[in-house]
Amino acid sequence: MIVDENSNPFELGCATEVFGLRRPEIGRELYDFRLCSPRPRTAMRDGFFTLGGVAGLEAADTADTLIVPNRPDVEVPRRPAVLDAVRRAHARGARLVGFCSGAFTLAEAGVLDGRRATAHWQWAGAFRVRFPAVRLEEDVLFVDDGDILTAAGSAAALDLGLYIVRRDHGAEIANSVSRRLVFAAHRDGGQRQFVERPVPDVPDASLAPVLAWALERLDAPLTVADLAGRAAVSAATLHRRFRAELGTTPLAWLVRERVALACRLIERGEARLETVARRSGLGTAAHLRTVMRRETGLAPSAYRRRFGPGSA
Repeated sequence: MIVDENSNPFELGCATEVFGLRRPEIGRELYDFRLCSPRPRTAMRDGFFTLGGVAGLEAADTADTLIVPNRPDVEVPRRPAVLDAVRRAHARGARLVGFCSGAFTLAEAGVLDGRRATAHWQWAGAFRVRFPAVRLEEDVLFVDDGDILTAAGSAAALDLGLYIVRRDHGAEIANSVSRRLVFAAHRDGGQRQFVERPVPDVPDASLAPVLAWALERLDAPLTVADLAGRAAVSAATLHRRFRAELGTTPLAWLVRERVALACRLIERGEARLETVARRSGLGTAAHLRTVMRRETGLAPSAYRRRFGPGSA
């Protein structure tokens, strides 16, 4: 991770927490995480503190994944040395990650032209004006465009970090890391950055009880009507609650949770696709293949090779 002048401490903490901590509960190290900076001493955002004792910028030249600097002064050009390091990493095939305003660093380096990306909603207008060649998706939590991944606001850095862990090491490991963080294991990247919540005349009951009830019954043929019945509301009201509280629909939530369960079953060694499909509530092996490929980008067989027992 490159840290530059006026970088945000929160995103630095997110990256350190997700990628840099030892994981004795897992039994192996997931990443070799290092910080680097173009100068020996770097003043963080608003002079909160000064960072020193980290590697020089040359360390970025050997990284498989490079997290680029982000900072609140988006109109100030990035250091040429930093932009050159980003370009070199991209040219040799490294994965690039931008948290929050990190999309400005990537765009200024010229690696986002014609690519999909996101940034904090507060700066979306300024981003579009400066970088019209970038396909900005301004109302999502994060965007995975293959070898370049970007997250929107500060907390979305945790979402994207856990998504990367999931992509690299599978759902079971990502769940373990999320438990350590006491954070939601998976929020879909397409979820809205923020949800308007006007104060209701009557306080709305939390969705937590119906979600917990559904998670214990994913193998059953649950429908949106079943969820609405459990919550004692109409299907339309349940839909509005899901949109307001989770930024998604009841059906989309059900599908994602079933796919997550299917992934965990495969990781734990279940080889029979019909069994995985039945226990996760996805019905048939054919439907499992279709939905898993759509949601994870991998067919069940490819997912097993990558994350199943005995995988590297």
